[in-house]
Amino acid sequence: MPVDRTDSRPLHAQVADVLRAEIRDRSIPPGETLPSEAALRERFGVSRSVVRQALGTLIDEGTVHRARGRAPVAAAPTEHRRFVQRVTGMHDQFSSEGLDLATTVLSLDHVHTAPPAACRHLGTYDLLRLERLRSVGGVPLSRVRTWLPAARVAGLTTQMLHDASLHRVLRRRFGLFPTNARHQVRAVPADPRMAHDLDVPAQFPLLLLEGGTFDQAGSPLEWFESWHRSDRVVFDIEADDGGALVGPAPPPVEDPPTEPGRAEGADLDRARHLVEELREELERLRGRP
Repeated sequence: MPVDRTDSRPLHAQVADVLRAEIRDRSIPPGETLPSEAALRERFGVSRSVVRQALGTLIDEGTVHRARGRAPVAAAPTEHRRFVQRVTGMHDQFSSEGLDLATTVLSLDHVHTAPPAACRHLGTYDLLRLERLRSVGGVPLSRVRTWLPAARVAGLTTQMLHDASLHRVLRRRFGLFPTNARHQVRAVPADPRMAHDLDVPAQFPLLLLEGGTFDQAGSPLEWFESWHRSDRVVFDIEADDGGALVGPAPPPVEDPPTEPGRAEGADLDRARHLVEELREELERLRGRP
């Protein structure tokens, strides 16, 4: 489809945006050679110089690689792995792997409204709502929204949280140690605000991790919603054949009574079903027009 000449953006930027989106959603898979300059000129209805400028932009930003004397190919995005069954926050996990996770605090507000799940978990409407953006190497990875009981973290400031771990601040400043947590994951499309913050197209598939955390005394400590770029972050879920999660998992939380006849491998089955559901949902979102 030719470029839109009524668009205020330069022609090369429009071409680059289309190719970038196709590489991100894997319409052009990693390692695949891009169409020739002649094919791109015909497709977009632009000159050779416009095509070359668009390709130059993609090469400079690392979206496309081109070795001397070879055609440009789509680069594989750097993926970061996160264990979703751990209480450990993203900052602490990445730091332990030698990655420099930058945190930008977007806002910290005293509020009296929150999603019903957050209010039920925290047991109060007197809350602090914290909004953060996490990135590595200047590339945004996730946007996090957290609710905290205001009375338990009186004196918390944005300065404490700049490029810092919230859990570490809770431990050192307030003597609150996150221990147990319940998490759930779903695939969701990026709304315009989320797309802007995470530098992805609108409707781009995101992985939403949400849940509640408890402190060392078993009292509710936080509720969070964390949107991750599905092209940059991979959620790891580990389970063994006995149905128990493996790896450094959080201490157990009291579970509801087990239903009669429940199979021993139910946890493993849930993990497998979760992975399959996420895979299907991501494919559905990527297939949206």
